[in-house]
Amino acid sequence: MRTRWLAAVLAALLVVSGCSAGSTATVGGGESTLAVGFTAEPQNFDFTTTDGAAIPQALLYNVYEGLVKLDANGEIVPLLAESWQVGDDRTDYEFQLRQGVRFSDGAEFTADDVKFSIERVRTEWTISLASAMDVVERVDVLDPYRVRVVLSRPSNSWLFAMTSRVGAMFSRTGVADLANHPVGTGPYQVTNRRRGDSIVLSSRQDYWGGERAYRTVVLKYYDDATALNNALLSNGIDVISGVTAPDSVPQFEADTRFDVIQGTTNSEVVLAFNNRTPALSDKRVRQALSYAIDKKALLATAWAGRGTLIGSMVPPTDPWYEDLSGAYPYNPARARQLLADAGKQDLDLRLRVPNLPYAVSAAQVVASDLNKVGVTVRIEPLDFPAVWLQQVFTDHDYDLSIIQHVEGRDITTFGDPDYYWGYDSERVRELLADADTGSPQRQVEDMKAVARTLSDDAAADWLFLFPNIIVTKKDVTGFVRNQVSESFDLTGLK
Repeated sequence: MRTRWLAAVLAALLVVSGCSAGSTATVGGGESTLAVGFTAEPQNFDFTTTDGAAIPQALLYNVYEGLVKLDANGEIVPLLAESWQVGDDRTDYEFQLRQGVRFSDGAEFTADDVKFSIERVRTEWTISLASAMDVVERVDVLDPYRVRVVLSRPSNSWLFAMTSRVGAMFSRTGVADLANHPVGTGPYQVTNRRRGDSIVLSSRQDYWGGERAYRTVVLKYYDDATALNNALLSNGIDVISGVTAPDSVPQFEADTRFDVIQGTTNSEVVLAFNNRTPALSDKRVRQALSYAIDKKALLATAWAGRGTLIGSMVPPTDPWYEDLSGAYPYNPARARQLLADAGKQDLDLRLRVPNLPYAVSAAQVVASDLNKVGVTVRIEPLDFPAVWLQQVFTDHDYDLSIIQHVEGRDITTFGDPDYYWGYDSERVRELLADADTGSPQRQVEDMKAVARTLSDDAAADWLFLFPNIIVTKKDVTGFVRNQVSESFDLTGLK
């Protein structure tokens, strides 16, 4: 096995060195290679202990698979489970597993791995999303390819959570070094990594779903939007996974070498308020800041107007969406009055943002608008993901921040007082609990009430919904228009 691993690494290094020399998108004979450009590089490969979107973006569905996944329309569809049945009391889920599935370490995937993976979330995972498994009472192995998951109460959100990284299936013999050596059932496996540069994914010939269109996919990472765009223009990569400089879109649209795929996401760009800080613990102050920001102008500046204005943590693809974008129209006079009422006319706030293009651009608009109502804002860019995750997300050392939240239905994070928002509302927690256990109709009604409550409290300021803009060479096809999962899904490429 060591000999085969060394051979794979050497082959991958040749692929990476070839990437910088020119175009890599070649199809045919099972020897194809594709290079995809990104801006946010994974800190490591272990999304069980490391928060952030970069790891599941690279690995979910591509290297790791779950029992179910989200399709392009946001619907839950089978993956490692061929089918499932839900009991009348909505607490029993019985899954029929696919046969002939193997992990990249050669181990067979069975019901024992399902039990191991789900139970491991509760015992070994440390990221905040792991709480999705708290509702699991036990996992029963019925036979090698049939498993029953029993919940302690009905949960409308549990199966949806299983489409995310929390639902990833792990090999019982493949978790010794997740940070460096991920082992999954997916169509690709990691064969090389060069920190600060690239990750090489190689197609598995023994994959249960057959070989993929591209034998090798190189995920290339760039520090800024200019470098990313130039890489595509100069034939160094074949795909921009997500445009980070919207002003460049017309250039690609006018170039006959490329296709521009435009859609939406469920990724809310949020101006986070640290509700625990003395100044921002006052609802009137948070409302004032929300009134002070011209979100239409911000969207035009930060994203050339290509995103969607929203007023809550609920994107239009969720069943309980309501347009609350008009709750805090641009009104500097109202902002000044609220600040005066709160006795906070001379605020001095730190706006600590990840050093990503959209966040830095949006931060400049926020700082300018708040300065007009007498609020001093000091912008502090932080390296992402490592520094931002540690200092803002984990240590809660910030006043304001701007970040793109990519997890599906993540409005539930406002029910956790320990989450980095620092928001604590008994009413929101009760509504979320009722929504999860009640009927589907009750869920929609309660979740709408959650969104309205958060808006009234100005728990955060929702700036815009991030657009999905992918640029590809003409001969690369199969990308979905809307990005509704955590994964940059390579499995449908043609």
